[in-house]
Amino acid sequence: MTNPEIYKGFELGPIRPPSEAGSLMLRVTRNCPWNKCKFCGLYKGEKFGIRPVNHVFEDIDAIAECIDGFKSGPSAAGSANFSPMVYQTAQNWYQGGMRSIFLQDANTLIVRPDDLVKILNHIRQAFPQVERVTSYARSKTVAKISDEDMKRLAEAGLNRIHIGMESASDEVLSFINKGVDKKTHILAGQKVRRAGIELSEYFMPGLGGRKLSQANARETADALNQINPDFIRLRTLGMPENTELYSDYISGEFDPMNDIEVARELLMFLQELDGIFSVVKSDHILNLFQEVEGRLPEDKEKMIAPILRFLEMQTDEQVLYIVGRRTGIFTMLDDLKDPYQRSHAERAVKNYNITAENVEAFSAEMLKRFI
Repeated sequence: MTNPEIYKGFELGPIRPPSEAGSLMLRVTRNCPWNKCKFCGLYKGEKFGIRPVNHVFEDIDAIAECIDGFKSGPSAAGSANFSPMVYQTAQNWYQGGMRSIFLQDANTLIVRPDDLVKILNHIRQAFPQVERVTSYARSKTVAKISDEDMKRLAEAGLNRIHIGMESASDEVLSFINKGVDKKTHILAGQKVRRAGIELSEYFMPGLGGRKLSQANARETADALNQINPDFIRLRTLGMPENTELYSDYISGEFDPMNDIEVARELLMFLQELDGIFSVVKSDHILNLFQEVEGRLPEDKEKMIAPILRFLEMQTDEQVLYIVGRRTGIFTMLDDLKDPYQRSHAERAVKNYNITAENVEAFSAEMLKRFI
């Protein structure tokens, strides 16, 4: 019989969705149980594990006790024996309004439903004011959970799930070793929706490279049309050097797309979305166009418009925008009209000696830095 794991204090995982920036992070699992996707280097070399339920309870209780101290006054919170991590985490959440919680790490729904319900109930008892409890999940994991158990999770308070679809092209999914196919993506998404849980699905433009660009756009749009998720979140591909996909690029097996080609793929993807009522979000620094946001179907033309404008611009204007966006000067296409921002971007083009011939390499390097 193995010895039970000893509680070693409050834990924080390495990642959360941008939309969960104000959420309390509660680590239920460590790292990723799949950890084989070619484009991801986040958990490489790390061992997956499920934290004991009572350890998660300890984390919840520590945050709750610290927040009770804040409510009694700064001196009360400061006098208790809280670790710096607990104190800082609780303080940030308390000051942010304590409205949402994110369950870490990469695939919390791999936890037995009975145990996850216990955790959700403990959260609700400790923080009855919380409006949203959210988690990442893999499609393959969700597809194996019964509809009854999904309903139980929803009733216990899990009300949003983020699924990294990335692509629904079976060719792309096989190449990047995602460990799932289009059919399972659709099954999982529909299962989440049936349970009454909000669903965020992520699409990664550029993931198929030049060879599979059209398949990446069209097959993913087709899957999302069958799911009708609450949110479609855009995450343009970036390739850190510690990923298998970067090795495939070096060997010539993967042919990455430049920003103009990715814009064309994103345009095709949006044009293919049909018959759904999802909110499209471009809430990540890797995306070329932050303004490509809105609700389908009424905002479709508005979302497509800046991409069409970009593709119709002269090459030197495209280069200027790419450099401005990749250096953080621009957030949207209309920023080109601002004299101050434009002059700042023009200086960046000059200082980095950027031309139409080398802007692709510059953009790829900047994307790696953001990741």
